[in-house]
This record gives sequence, C-alpha cells and structure tokens, in this order.
Amino acid sequence: MSFFNFDEKIDGSFESGGGNFEPIPAKTQVLAAPDEAKWDEYEGDKFISLRWSIIAPKEYKGRKLFHKVRVLDSDPRKAEKAKRMLAAIDANAGGKLMKSNEEPTDKSLTMSLVNKPMVLMLQVWEMTGSDGQPRSGNWVSAVSPRKGSEPVEDVAVEPEPVAEDDSFEDDVPF
Repeated sequence: MSFFNFDEKIDGSFESGGGNFEPIPAKTQVLAAPDEAKWDEYEGDKFISLRWSIIAPKEYKGRKLFHKVRVLDSDPRKAEKAKRMLAAIDANAGGKLMKSNEEPTDKSLTMSLVNKPMVLMLQVWEMTGSDGQPRSGNWVSAVSPRKGSEPVEDVAVEPEPVAEDDSFEDDVPF
C-alpha cells in the first residue's frame, strides 16, 4: 500500500481551509496559559517568545496569541518594561524565575511558565503589510492573576491539565 494513496490525482494545488480570524476586540480580558516559552531570535533581535493558548471565554477558546517579550531590547527603558512584564507573568505562575535571580533558559522558562493560567488584557495592532494590504492582530497589554480577578465571562471552563504541584481551586468561574 502506498503512503500517498489518494482517491484523486494531486496536481500541485492544495488548500487546507480554516480561514482568517478577526482580532479579538481591544480591551478584552481572556484567561490564557502559555503552552510554549522559549528564547527566540529574528534578524538579530533576541527575545523571549511566549505562545498563549486561550482557555476562556468560550468564543475564543483554543485561539493562540504570540507574545514577544523583548527583555534584551537595546533601549534600556523598553528592556525594563519587558522585564517587568516577564516578572508579572512569572509572579502569576509561581515566581520561580525571579527567585533564581538569573537570566532564564529555555528549560527554566518552560518549567516555570507553561500551563500556568492567568488573565490577559488584549489590544489590537494594525499595520500595512509589504504587499500593501492591511494586517491586524492582538497583543498582550497587561497580565493579572487568575485568583481574585474579575471574571472574564460568566462561564465555567476547566483549565488545561497542569503540573501536579499546582492547585486551581478558587471561586473564580474560570
């Protein structure tokens, strides 16, 4: 049996479907957890890359957000702001990175941040692409703790499985 056993002939064209998502409206709060945390680099710009998976509200559940935390920015004020964002994310995830007082590694970022739900405030960015077409998406403007935060929406959504040492028993409905 052939690995490429199709009912029809493949002519070199394929479309997977799916389509484009409109950005989530500005100032929307979502419950999300990083499902990937690592150092990344693009055109000489080194940054911490977080991929957030939205848990609630249900109309956005499963959507991904990509967050570049530029803790090594050449502008000291921007680097300081990014480090404060990373510190807040870390505090919401248990504070392990800040306790080490060392520059995080891929391993420590993953171990400390992945699967730790928190509330994100989203904003919308807009720009014109190199093809002249308008582009837009979301960016993370603020983070806050899951416990004691205002509910995103009156829905009960179970978070994705997390490490055994984490407890998420609280009165917040998400």
